[in-house]
Amino acid sequence: MNMQQQGGQAQTNFPQPPDILSTKDHLYIEDMLSWNLDLIKKAHAYASMCQDQDVMQAMNRTCQLHQRHYQDILNHLGKHIQAPVTGGISK
Repeated sequence: MNMQQQGGQAQTNFPQPPDILSTKDHLYIEDMLSWNLDLIKKAHAYASMCQDQDVMQAMNRTCQLHQRHYQDILNHLGKHIQAPVTGGISK
């Protein structure tokens, strides 16, 4: 771990990200999933309303793009999920 002084404040550089998610990280990931899902729904709805084939194709490509992003986020999270610790208090 390197400590550097910048503007009077110590900065920590980690060789790799920590193995935990903060509440802020969790909320941001939740937002990313929500944004992509919202865009998937809107692009699909707009594509179904279009009469112009070019616009319909563009909306369908947009829908597919955000579906891939959504799935990529889920796949990445799935690789890092650990089974919950099931320790209990004996009575």
